[in-house]
Amino acid sequence: MNLKGLTGGIYKPLSPKDIETLHDAALTILEKTGFTYESGLEATVDMLEKAGCSVDREKARIRFPRNLVNDLAAKAPERVVLHSRDGKNDLDLTDDKVHLGTGGAAIKILDMETGEARSTTLKDLYTLGRLVDKLNNIHFFLRPCIPTDIPEEAYDVNMYYACLKGTTKHVMSGVNNESGLHKVIELASMVAGGREKLAEKPFISVITSSAISPLKLCTQSVRIMQECNRNGIPVALSCAPMAGSTAPITMAATLAQIHAEQLACIAVCQSTHPGAPLLYGGIPGMANLATMGYSGGGVECGMMNAAIHQMAHHIKVPNYNSAGLSDSKVPDAQAGWEKAMTVLLGAMGGSNYMHHSAGMLESMLTVAPEQFIIDDEIIGMACKVLKGIEVDAEHLALEVIDEIGPGGNFMTAGHTLKHMRSEYFTGNGVTDRRLRQKWEADGALDARDRAKKLAGKILAADETPHIPADVDAAIRGKFEILL
Repeated sequence: MNLKGLTGGIYKPLSPKDIETLHDAALTILEKTGFTYESGLEATVDMLEKAGCSVDREKARIRFPRNLVNDLAAKAPERVVLHSRDGKNDLDLTDDKVHLGTGGAAIKILDMETGEARSTTLKDLYTLGRLVDKLNNIHFFLRPCIPTDIPEEAYDVNMYYACLKGTTKHVMSGVNNESGLHKVIELASMVAGGREKLAEKPFISVITSSAISPLKLCTQSVRIMQECNRNGIPVALSCAPMAGSTAPITMAATLAQIHAEQLACIAVCQSTHPGAPLLYGGIPGMANLATMGYSGGGVECGMMNAAIHQMAHHIKVPNYNSAGLSDSKVPDAQAGWEKAMTVLLGAMGGSNYMHHSAGMLESMLTVAPEQFIIDDEIIGMACKVLKGIEVDAEHLALEVIDEIGPGGNFMTAGHTLKHMRSEYFTGNGVTDRRLRQKWEADGALDARDRAKKLAGKILAADETPHIPADVDAAIRGKFEILL
């Protein structure tokens, strides 16, 4: 059952008038309040001033005329394709087409053997890539954890290498600096078989958190973003304000601020290289005002992230946002309901690229292999909702009803056998619908235990060499690969 790239847009938390009001509010913020910026962005600021922005260098303030913002946003592509290496999991990001996958930068993982939280390693990143590669409902692999066992200066090329070795699905990650970006592009070009082939079908993309909420340009991220623009590498313009902390407490104000931040970053991209491929990357969240930490599992996160797609769609740009976060520390019932609500709302909203949708726990601090199995099931169910109900002659089955007749039984009918595996979502096996006696005889495992068993089975299989041996040797001869 193909449950990728289905059409959402059936849940719309914002009315057309709401969207216009929020867009106008964002333009007012950019025109009146403006953006500040860190030092080291002199060339970017000069570029924006030349384009028509008003710049007060003494106060480090940029103000964007609304007509300029609208004109630059119109230059961004309405459709972006994030390719897979085998062509089987290409992501066509346009309109209300829905894709869900991994995400985050977790620093802890629940160990499969002990169940205890430990620091994440480069091997964990590769292992999770292998796992996701075999899970049909997880559509892409955005680096879900940070390898804490290698030097920071080795992160960029090693993270992408571990991801590309683990899966042929599209790979996205952040990078630390421009030098690291160039190494990553060179690595991906070697895997692709040349820079031209990578440019033709980019199977990597980069997260650039260029806006620090509220309303501040980050020097390093903006420079990385602009280098991606110049090199044709798609970027996700990630900004993640927390309502009540780095954004106003109300949802409407948070959405207006995010929209302003996204428009400013889009303006920078399109001033740098008109037509540069990008994803509107608003990730609205909430502050836990009791702890001052991040709260990712609230239903309002699902509502706001569905609204983000509407705002991106309004300016005709595909979007990247968030679903599937949980504040739970382990794969339990709380994780289940929090994830299911936000994944379903985001999918029904039509979001094009929803990361964090698989594996995440403890508000993005922790991942668990078994949680990826459970989330693959949740994502599949949410996408099944988008598939809808087919109503045609074959599915109405009037002839079958007439043949079986009153008082009959459809269990052995040919029509039943024909459709039994396609009409209903069957999942990956983690959901248990057997009789109690059979369940008890097989050890009375709960969902988490069943998911661990399935993850273990996938990872025990022979590793698939997603990077050919000769290419791997060439890569290791050029870069210090630590995996």
